Amino acid sequence: MPPRPFKQVDVFTAVPYRGNPLAVVLDGTGLDTATMQHFTNWTNLSECTFILPPTAEGRAAGADYRVRIFCPGRELPFAGHPTLGTCHAWLQAGGIPQSQYVVQECGVGLVKIRRDGDRLAFAAPPRIKSGPLDEADVQQIARGLGVPREAIVAHAWCDNGPNWRGVLLGSAAEVLALKPDAAILAGLDIGAVGPRGKVGLVGPQHHHETDFEVRAFFPGNNGLCEDPVTGSLNAALAQWLIESGLAPDQYIAAQGTALGRQGRVHINRDEAGTIWVGGHSVTCIDGHVEL
Repeated sequence: MPPRPFKQVDVFTAVPYRGNPLAVVLDGTGLDTATMQHFTNWTNLSECTFILPPTAEGRAAGADYRVRIFCPGRELPFAGHPTLGTCHAWLQAGGIPQSQYVVQECGVGLVKIRRDGDRLAFAAPPRIKSGPLDEADVQQIARGLGVPREAIVAHAWCDNGPNWRGVLLGSAAEVLALKPDAAILAGLDIGAVGPRGKVGLVGPQHHHETDFEVRAFFPGNNGLCEDPVTGSLNAALAQWLIESGLAPDQYIAAQGTALGRQGRVHINRDEAGTIWVGGHSVTCIDGHVEL
């Protein structure tokens, strides 16, 4: 059982232990799905990734590596903080991209990752499902979040692999005050977002470090869980909010505040219309595992 290089990375933070941790096995060659899933469950983290060589098709399309992404109990086709954390670990271990971008192959296909100074950013993948939620869902979500229906000022599907349902509240303070009910929200992946200033007009004029507060709730092994910082949700939220005129082309979202974290997600839409989702990553553990 040869040792395999391993890193535990904190993502969407420049301060260790204030973001969202990720386990990265830098050489997953020869491991079967059951072993990957078992190790993921053992780490007791929200996600674990395994780096592999690209498929022949992926390599021909420019992929630098392939990644399999697991959370407790299942494999994911895509997830945001594992994308950035895996790329950080791969580069730190000496990975050299074939082009100006790092190209990741995963379950949803190829994902481009760019270097923004000392941050990494991934190109938000297309949403699988978008558009407004059913009114019955909105009413259930309002009950489950403990707010009146009229507190939800806008809503949309934010499904880009994870099946997120997004709701916009009137302010960041309302988002931080949420007290979700696990029984009512059972089986639903919910993303709540609220601005620190006027909707659609955020930035330095409000003298805040961040422009939106985000919280993510999803079903877990012990009922409802809250994610510290969620790349996939922030990607889909940005697509929805920017396209709808509810947010500018560039903003910073805070997430994890309610959990004592300091997640920071940097959103930017470029001239071509691509939305980039970025943040810092820091390595907290560097060593080997035996699998």
